[in-house]
Amino acid sequence: MAKTNFDDVWKPKFYGSTTIGERGQMVIPAEARKDFTLIPSSKLLVFGSPGGLMIVKAEHITGFLTRAAEMLRAMDLGHLQPSTQSDTTSED
Repeated sequence: MAKTNFDDVWKPKFYGSTTIGERGQMVIPAEARKDFTLIPSSKLLVFGSPGGLMIVKAEHITGFLTRAAEMLRAMDLGHLQPSTQSDTTSED
């Protein structure tokens, strides 16, 4: 499996600005909703730090946590060794 270049995965894009309404709601710009397949039932997680807010689709976080838990389990069983490479699969 080929390595993924971080720059190919994370290319920030500015979608515009939004304003918080009286009821605490904000509108996500249409292009961002389209690019990220956000529909009215989409579940989003909101994280905060002193530097700002981050909004992430819940399915991306749960998928990441599931894979991380599987890797930790495999390491505990001795089936996986820690690696400095992001690619842990072998090519046959």
